[in-house]
Amino acid sequence: MTCFCIARRFIQSLAVRQPSTQVPSWYDVNDLCKEGRLKEALAILHKNADHHGISFDSETYAALLRACLVSKALAGGKQLHAKMLISGSDQNSFLGTQLVGMYAVCGSLDNARQVFDKIHQRTILLWNAMIRGYAKGEPYEEAIALYYQMQQEGIQPDNFTFPLVLKACATLLALEEGKKIHRHIVRMRLEFDIYVAAALIDMYAKCGSIDDAREVFDKMSRRDVVSWNAMIAGYAKCGKLEVARHLFDKMPQRTVISWTTMIAGYVQNGHFHEALELYGRMQQTEFRPNRVTFVSVLPACAHLAALQQGKAIHDYIIRSKLETDVSVVTALINMYAKCGQINVAHELFDKMCKRDAISWNAMIAGYGMHGQGEAVVSLFVQMHQTGVKPDDVTFVGVLSACSHAGLVDKGLQYFHSMSRDYGIVPKMEHYACMVDLLSRAGRLDEARDMIAEMPFEPSPSVWGALLSACRTHGNIELGEYVAGHLFEIEPCNTGNYVLLSNIYADAGKWDEVTKIRIMLKERGLKKSPGCSWVEVNNRAHGFIGGDRSHPQSEEIYTLLEKLGKQMKKAGYLPDTSFVLHDVAEEEKEFAISTHSERLAIAFGILNTAPGTPIQITKNLRVCGDCHTATKFISKILEREITVRDINRFHHFKDGLCSCGDYW
Repeated sequence: MTCFCIARRFIQSLAVRQPSTQVPSWYDVNDLCKEGRLKEALAILHKNADHHGISFDSETYAALLRACLVSKALAGGKQLHAKMLISGSDQNSFLGTQLVGMYAVCGSLDNARQVFDKIHQRTILLWNAMIRGYAKGEPYEEAIALYYQMQQEGIQPDNFTFPLVLKACATLLALEEGKKIHRHIVRMRLEFDIYVAAALIDMYAKCGSIDDAREVFDKMSRRDVVSWNAMIAGYAKCGKLEVARHLFDKMPQRTVISWTTMIAGYVQNGHFHEALELYGRMQQTEFRPNRVTFVSVLPACAHLAALQQGKAIHDYIIRSKLETDVSVVTALINMYAKCGQINVAHELFDKMCKRDAISWNAMIAGYGMHGQGEAVVSLFVQMHQTGVKPDDVTFVGVLSACSHAGLVDKGLQYFHSMSRDYGIVPKMEHYACMVDLLSRAGRLDEARDMIAEMPFEPSPSVWGALLSACRTHGNIELGEYVAGHLFEIEPCNTGNYVLLSNIYADAGKWDEVTKIRIMLKERGLKKSPGCSWVEVNNRAHGFIGGDRSHPQSEEIYTLLEKLGKQMKKAGYLPDTSFVLHDVAEEEKEFAISTHSERLAIAFGILNTAPGTPIQITKNLRVCGDCHTATKFISKILEREITVRDINRFHHFKDGLCSCGDYW
């Protein structure tokens, strides 16, 4: 029945029951609903029911419930439900289906289930409505349970049921359950239904069974774009990006979701340049990025510290009127924080009308990586005061911030409060933060004791934090002990060998350094080279230590030599302990003066106007001598220089660093 017919029936019923001209027509109510003024529409109808004794038929209730569903107006839906309880209309299977659907969409699954359980004659539509609610919200297991229950009650699932229950299997990664349902689908001869097949592909792909997904895909006589997208996402999830891209390029037609799926696949697998390149191609088509696209591509800018591209995407977000979307703004906060613009990140955070736990976590992590521990503590207090409950990710950010800022007592306090006050059981990441916190502060014995008391086997990150501190504090014996564990856990990680070699080099044990070098060679391992890059004129320029392949190499090395002389006049003394070769002091000085971060800084100086801030990104921890040198350069040239290494940000200004030399 059309809305017009419903309206006409309602008006006719009003004319019979209540001739008063004071009663508004259905047209008035319908117009209010269209304008999003559902509350006023409901008020008018409740007034008629309460004061004029008008009762509504099922079509009228259904139309209003659908309006509540579209608007996600839970309060209005509950008001209608109350009227239906009085009239007994809630027992009607048709209206019950509408009620269940409304409650499910509004996130009130308990109310949806209460309605469902009270209806004795359940249609397939009602079963599907309840299963849909569980498939899109927790507990997902209930969707599967209802799938079996409906069959026990004599109701066979249809081509709408199977996609819903397969979605629950995909979310739960319940592969064996999904295979059982697949066999049922075959028995019912629905395996070639385009929607069922797409759901099967999605389930198999998300459960990591990509060959089964491809088998379903290849058997489809007709494929819709959903099937293609699911297959591409599946290959991207298991790291087969070449196959995913091949399918993407072969697609007969694409949607925004297709582009976004491929971009997200690149980002999830660390192919950030390719993600940005594909995003650029997307902008040349008729498709326009949506909120999911922005949330997917912004992490690529964050990882590459591609600030200018991030700003361009931000401008596009504003033009798309998505600058208030919580997920998009959170992604922007993360991008600006990782691109060194922590003040811009905080401005965006302050302007948010609504913040969820993810938004708070992004801001906390941002301040943490910039070494602003006190700001993180303040944010955590604010988060608690606003009623947003911290989760395990929140505490990773807080503990990491305390570690970088040297807030040992605060860190210990937060660690113990996790389980005591918030019921959060510490995970490996939290223990890694605590070991790092204690190790940085020189409390190596306490760090080792914490590792010994962990309820699970320590991960490489836990041992790595302690090994790094052994280098900082010159503890050879403990360093050898920790390195032994790391060599067993991850024998191919060259970073561990280099750290132990550093410890030996600091102590002048060159024979041991040589042994480490021989060990690396025998195992076919090569030290990861230090790489740094700087963004100038929207283009990233990369450098490797000692490299002379850049077109401006001669100018770069000349500038570094000149700066070296100026720095020494200002009191700079090269720390050659960071050179892992037993060579002449002069050679060591030259080696450290051409580390990748210094080449990038010199390039930035040469290609930007005097006084322009420079931002460098490095793939490894910045070396101690380069840290000292950058402080001198910032003062001599009166430049703000920001260096983001693998652990944190360093902001250099007027000869000082934001880390306070605690890093």
